[in-house]
Order: sequence, then C-alpha cells, then structure tokens
Amino acid sequence: MSTSITTIRLDENLKKDLQKNLDSIGITMNTYFVMAAKQLVMQKKIPFDIFTEIPNETTRKAMLLADAKEAGLIPDDSPSFDNVDDFMQSLYGDNV
Repeated sequence: MSTSITTIRLDENLKKDLQKNLDSIGITMNTYFVMAAKQLVMQKKIPFDIFTEIPNETTRKAMLLADAKEAGLIPDDSPSFDNVDDFMQSLYGDNV
C-alpha cells in the first residue's frame, strides 16, 4: 500500500499538549492520525465524542427560559403558525 504525505496545521500549544499525551501512551502523532482516519472510514462517523464549551451566560439564560416555558412555569408568548404564509407575514408584514 502506498502512502501520501498530508500536512496539518495545529496551534503550537495544542501540538505540544498532543505530543505530550501521545508520548505518555507510546503512540506517534502519525499513528494517532492514521488510527483516527481509519476509524472514521470504518465507522462513517467521527470516532470520538465532541464536547462543546460550557454554555455562556446568554446561552444559559435562553436555556432556562425555554425550560421554564416548556414546564409551564411562565407563559410561552411565542407565536405559532399553521402555514408558511402566515409565518412569512409575521416576519415581513406586507412586504412579502
């Protein structure tokens, strides 16, 4: 099987942290990326969980508001629509 060279760009600190972790388990950076690529091809999905950052203040407030509306603790004053035309009318008024 022939191989090809692939170049990736990493933040310098990320690269150092990655290398340190890989060194501790005895895997080269090349081996790690080949393993990840093979798993993606075999599983047809990212082979690991992707964690997002902790929600910021604005996002937390929006989540709490949505939960409170869903639980019936506060009224849900969001309009609902039976069809696209009514929705578009609410967005754009007579300029639809």
